Amino acid sequence: MKKVFLGVVAIVFSGNCFAQNTNVQQEVKTTVTTIKDSDGEKKIISTKELKEVQDVELKDAESKKINKEMTLAPAQVTEKIQVTVDGVSRYVDKDRSGYYMYKGEKYQMLLDKVGYTIMNPTTKKQLAVLRETSNNGFIVKGKTRISMGHFDNDGNLVIESYDEKTDSIMKEKAELIK
Repeated sequence: MKKVFLGVVAIVFSGNCFAQNTNVQQEVKTTVTTIKDSDGEKKIISTKELKEVQDVELKDAESKKINKEMTLAPAQVTEKIQVTVDGVSRYVDKDRSGYYMYKGEKYQMLLDKVGYTIMNPTTKKQLAVLRETSNNGFIVKGKTRISMGHFDNDGNLVIESYDEKTDSIMKEKAELIK
């Protein structure tokens, strides 16, 4: 009985022998957006989880000194964004919601169940939808045409459409309002 008790005590307290070898910092930010339009009220819940992991290393690991200096390795940052629209949850790489200027007019892009919706912010009328493709591009479907789109490094939406009359690709840009 005495050996069993000492064995359990040794196992329980052996966890204190190991030093922490990583610094982990987590931050969760939740944003709730309520939209009122002709269809009623819609809630969009966006949860952004930011995790920063930094390895802790010893400066002179091979030296025989008792007290060794600690150095921090570069931090590795991961970001996960979970969006819930009308009870449907999904993960997105980056939330592109915001206001954009296109041909001198201001438009609002909002997350929806499967992509984004572009609407007029004053009339709350839906003008187009964006659906993500497998190569990180988007299909942009408006009332009169279907185009391809992608976001540039500045966050602007670049829309590419085929023009039958000139047999060429037209590029248009909706600039993100910061």
